[in-house]
Amino acid sequence: MKRVITPDRNRVLHPPQIPAEFLPRHIALVMDGNGRWAQERGMPRTQGHKRGEAVLLEVVDACLAMGIPYLSAYAFSTENWRRTPDEVRFLMGFNRDVLRRQREWLNERGVRVVWAGRRPRLWRSVLKELEKAEELTRDNTAMTLVMCVNYGGRAEIVDGVRSLAQQVASGKVRPEEISESMLSAYMYDPQMPDVDLFLRPSGEKRTSNFLLWQSAYAEMVYQDKLFPDFGPEDLFAAVEEYARRDRRFGGTK
Repeated sequence: MKRVITPDRNRVLHPPQIPAEFLPRHIALVMDGNGRWAQERGMPRTQGHKRGEAVLLEVVDACLAMGIPYLSAYAFSTENWRRTPDEVRFLMGFNRDVLRRQREWLNERGVRVVWAGRRPRLWRSVLKELEKAEELTRDNTAMTLVMCVNYGGRAEIVDGVRSLAQQVASGKVRPEEISESMLSAYMYDPQMPDVDLFLRPSGEKRTSNFLLWQSAYAEMVYQDKLFPDFGPEDLFAAVEEYARRDRRFGGTK
């Protein structure tokens, strides 16, 4: 059994023994419930986000232990700008500082960091840290962590269609040539594989505009646990549930 010691809790992970062909290649993670977790404990909502940073690192370690090659984390959505100005400022600064604090840790573990999202409205300081993390880790191959900051699934599709429409308008692409694979190449991360496992803690059962294009055939797993209480065992349980699913992609077996 593969044993991995996490740096934060100094504990040994025991991932389930699942054949590689039944493991998800790409997990989409909605890190939901940070604010509620803090409020339930009489703490500022920001404390829940701080706890969420440690949990994300544990999830990364758990993915490495299982051999999951792609993890996309929903860090800040295009709709999160509707939150209070104080919380938006905190989240922007927090995302920036997490990247600054943890990029060396991620690099040491062979994790490649990729950013997915829109540039407009995104703080320059956040974008700078994202670009630094991408540059530092670009040659890593152990796994890919996609930080979805200022991200929205509909926005990504609109931006991709707009770019492709410009190619049509310039005569470089004929409308009849457009295919799903061609449009996929205009998404924020063209190398991103389709989502296999869409995982959302917190008890909510919706996608919240996350990776809509890539999740067309994702297996949805919802867990009734706020993200700050989420741990490697919860990830392992979700992957085990995924492995039991009968994936037909519209066909039959």
